[in-house]
Amino acid sequence: MSTEINNGSDTDGAAKVNMGLEAVVIPVSDVNRSKRFYQNLGWRLDADFAFDNGFRVVQFTPPGSECSVQFGTKITSAVPGSAQGSYLVVSDVVAAQAELDAHGVEISEVFHAGTPGAQFKPAGAGGRVDGPALDHASYGSFATFNDPDGNGWLLQEVTKRLPGRSEAATTTFTAPGELADALRRAEAAHAQHEAEIGHPDKNWPDWYANYMTAEQHGAELPK
Repeated sequence: MSTEINNGSDTDGAAKVNMGLEAVVIPVSDVNRSKRFYQNLGWRLDADFAFDNGFRVVQFTPPGSECSVQFGTKITSAVPGSAQGSYLVVSDVVAAQAELDAHGVEISEVFHAGTPGAQFKPAGAGGRVDGPALDHASYGSFATFNDPDGNGWLLQEVTKRLPGRSEAATTTFTAPGELADALRRAEAAHAQHEAEIGHPDKNWPDWYANYMTAEQHGAELPK
């Protein structure tokens, strides 16, 4: 097995111009059916533009996402349903799975990969282990669902980023629930910290802030 992790350091020839990934295209066979499906998920409808030549583009944005999804007619030559393994990163995969299930989405139970890459295999193909990863290890817990054409979506729980995975100068939370989850993890870690030092920590706001920032950027957590 070979593993390589970028620590975020500069490399020769590194891009200097920001390039924000803001939209990805998925191929569908029935635009109106797909529009109803993604509306039912609670995703934000940004656009539905139709033109006289038959071109139509529909855009949705998942809650808290900086990247949107587009589909329509005359927008791609890809086979409907061929978009697979598109990530939806969440801070609590159990809650996200339950929310989608409540919306009537046929979604898998939460699982972790017993064999590398099992999260990309169809349900029932083997390699999936029921339940979240041990201690909800970041990047390790999943759930999957498909849209009406079979385009596959992969929920992944991420609570602590690997080094170099986000801008060091920016700490962001895209939804109140994500911030609340981070506060709960900081609270649990701070309780252990106070137990170790043997007295209440009056500087807990600073400790919380340092913990949550370090967790998001993959830096060493405060002790």
